[in-house]
Amino acid sequence: MKKFTIQKICAAIVLSLVSVPAMAGSISVKGSDTMVVLGQKWAEAYMAAHPATTLQVTGGGSGTGISALINGTTDVCQSSRPIKDAEKEKLRERFSTTGVEVPVAKDGLSVYVNAATPVDELTLDQVKQIFQGKVTNWKDVGGPDLKITPYSRENSSGTYVFFKDVVLKGGDFSPRAQTLPGTAAVVNAVARDKTAIGYGGAAYAKGIKVLRIKKDAGSPAIAPNAATVKDGSYALARNLFFYVRNKPTGEIKEFIDWVLSAQGQAVVVKVGYFPIH
Repeated sequence: MKKFTIQKICAAIVLSLVSVPAMAGSISVKGSDTMVVLGQKWAEAYMAAHPATTLQVTGGGSGTGISALINGTTDVCQSSRPIKDAEKEKLRERFSTTGVEVPVAKDGLSVYVNAATPVDELTLDQVKQIFQGKVTNWKDVGGPDLKITPYSRENSSGTYVFFKDVVLKGGDFSPRAQTLPGTAAVVNAVARDKTAIGYGGAAYAKGIKVLRIKKDAGSPAIAPNAATVKDGSYALARNLFFYVRNKPTGEIKEFIDWVLSAQGQAVVVKVGYFPIH
């Protein structure tokens, strides 16, 4: 049997690899449950126009997505809150980078109540007192004599963190607040419960009432919409983010550029959020 030299074997391998078709690119996207439907709609539209690229989108919460970015198990993190300094430090320790933040859409974090609730507006302070358990009856904020049932998100949620930081000013939620695993679950609970109040992304606000919010007792009550989110007059306007480890290149850059394009931002509007530009 004829013996092959190492050089000939290597040459044969190289020739065989040249004849194999290149595999389609794959981009993993993980994180925010607020953004998961948006991410999936982006993926569907992008893959239809770019069939050589596969996008895999999963939720789990902003904190889960940022952990995956730190662990190197996702290419893109979707987050409904800014990355924390401690998380940047973990990225630095592992990858010598603090990551790259890309705002990709806007949201008006909404306060939900049951459609039958007669209350139409609250001040930020009233919302704070309700979720901290200091106001427990709807009659104390202009509603019927019914106990208030608050519904919240789990602490891995970026929406939970944003609400805690901005509305509760870093304070704790009431032990009576019922924790649910996603915004859809909060909306479903509020839709069934006439005593309920909850919060979440504007795109999920279907089958319930969204309250108008006043920054303080002397301010106008403002609903979340494209104009009030854009000009910042809505008190709970926020950005929705992509985070990547390094400056985007190649297929990841092409995808992010498309998300920020007119086509990508049209998907944002269709889903129920607001364009970043």
